Amino acid sequence: MTIGADFALKETTVIVDGEPQKIKFQIWDLAGQPRFGSVRNVYYLGCLGALVVFDLTRPDTFQNLVGWIQEIWQHNGKGVIPIVILGNKADLLDEYPNHVPLDTAQKFAEKLTETKTRKYGFEVKFLQTSAKTGLNIEEAFNSLAQVYFQYVKQSQQKSQ
Repeated sequence: MTIGADFALKETTVIVDGEPQKIKFQIWDLAGQPRFGSVRNVYYLGCLGALVVFDLTRPDTFQNLVGWIQEIWQHNGKGVIPIVILGNKADLLDEYPNHVPLDTAQKFAEKLTETKTRKYGFEVKFLQTSAKTGLNIEEAFNSLAQVYFQYVKQSQQKSQ
């Protein structure tokens, strides 16, 4: 369990429109318990994108996604920003017959794109991940970078 917040840095290079782009992620792992709600809001300020993670083996965490996403968008100071939704613990799906179906999570991401983010020039992506095996961990960061650069490009075109 995260108490308050944990912090890490990750630097990588992604290919955007055929060109390499360096990007540095400041990663804040924020505590989800309600008692940390007032603390979380401070960490969102200035946020440019987010990996929003839920536990595939616990449907209640999937149900909490709407609140998490609204909280991020409400408190970052910029409004609707790029997100990538990650369903973690994909390595345990066979052990949990009542897990969140992957197509349900995918449809949620698609609906969020249609109703909230397409007008800002980006899609919400969904990936299944496993912190234990490393499944799609690098892809998660690459996807967020791609979505972020798509968002920036769209913003620049609108301001011209």
